[in-house]
Amino acid sequence: MELQGMHFKEYKTPQEIDTLVGQVAGQINHDYQGLKPVFVVVLTGAFMYASDLLRKMTMPTEVAFVKLRSYVGTETTGEVQETVPVTADIMDRDVIVIEDIIDTGLSMRYLKKRLYQLGAKTVRVTSFLFKPDALQYPESAPEYPALLIPHQFVIGYGLDLDQQARNLPSLYIYDKSKVESVIVR
Repeated sequence: MELQGMHFKEYKTPQEIDTLVGQVAGQINHDYQGLKPVFVVVLTGAFMYASDLLRKMTMPTEVAFVKLRSYVGTETTGEVQETVPVTADIMDRDVIVIEDIIDTGLSMRYLKKRLYQLGAKTVRVTSFLFKPDALQYPESAPEYPALLIPHQFVIGYGLDLDQQARNLPSLYIYDKSKVESVIVR
């Protein structure tokens, strides 16, 4: 598959993704049995993961949203902007953040601090993808990662390249083997 001149190969099928989401849901259902957490979905990338995960929750749930921005294209800006604030009162609540991907951890570091400022009792994180080799802020590591991946660019299943490819049901990873060499003559 090609997008904006970059080649990607399928990394996880929809069936494999469903299995991973089910495993995370089972662990959260177990850990929060008898509780009523509020799930804070980080827009826009986490919408597909959140939708699939929340349908597998067996406890009463409340859903809120927040929108952060720290990337342009494939590169981080190094700064986090909260473009849509948290849409629920989380005072004295157990919060489970649903994120699409954690790599450096910059955005999650910001968000966890912000949620505690808003009065959250506890904050735990589930991330569909986690790049442990890229993590720069250890406090941002997710308690419930669905899939650990190498430090490579991915698209599909909610993740984008300049707002494209979020709708793909599979996860695709940048295929470095397809990078063409420039021949100097």
